[in-house]
Amino acid sequence: MSNPKIGSELHQQRRVAESYGVDSERYDRTRPRYPNAMVKRIMQACPGVQLLDVGAGTGIEARQFQAAGCSVLGVEPDARMAEFARSRGTEVEISRFEEWDSAGRRFDGVISGQAWHWVDPVAGAAKAASVLRPGGRLAAFWNVAELPAEAREAFGEVYIGVVPDALATRAYSMPTPPPSSSPLLTKTIDGLRQADVFGEPEQWQFEWEYVYSKDEWLDQLPTQGDHSQFPPEKLDKVLAGVAAAVDAMGGGFSVKYTAVVVTAALPTS
Repeated sequence: MSNPKIGSELHQQRRVAESYGVDSERYDRTRPRYPNAMVKRIMQACPGVQLLDVGAGTGIEARQFQAAGCSVLGVEPDARMAEFARSRGTEVEISRFEEWDSAGRRFDGVISGQAWHWVDPVAGAAKAASVLRPGGRLAAFWNVAELPAEAREAFGEVYIGVVPDALATRAYSMPTPPPSSSPLLTKTIDGLRQADVFGEPEQWQFEWEYVYSKDEWLDQLPTQGDHSQFPPEKLDKVLAGVAAAVDAMGGGFSVKYTAVVVTAALPTS
């Protein structure tokens, strides 16, 4: 649900990213997790278990990696999200990644779940390289959702009618690219190559699926994209329209997810 223009602009629109903390509990409760197979593969590809989580948010992916045996430090610009993550057991420092002071600390891996598009792709890659040990790995990953065609069309009509200029509306108006060609991935790969410090980037994919009830979809919707920027009355209209559309589909629908990873490693020496 992205187009190239959106993918290229996101790191310059951080006010959107830094607004998610308005309801940190909802964000943490409703945002999808990542497949265990993805977590395991990233861990195995890193030279050790000390990880830095960029854009840690409420600590969703940090907790998954901690549960698998990693030590994770988060970096997060939103103090509200950081506080929530701390309350759930993840150490987090408040900063934008490009401006973060590592104080000489080094890590085996830099991970970023659903957040690297908010980081300048070239400066972020260079910063990641500067805090990694030799052979250390950067792994940025996203859950890319593929909605049924019926849902995309019905939801798109709602957004066009209520918030025609929103990022979410533009996303619905464009065809869904294959996960491997998402502009988020392309921008990340280009940034890694331009930084010229990592080996050749790789892409990994892990497919999974989830069936949403109407209430579950409506509960997570305000945490997506620029929904938190909608005026309350327009958000209410979007939610009402989407609710009616889901009812028309029988009260729920299945979403196909692909967890996509862009990853590259530093030389070992």
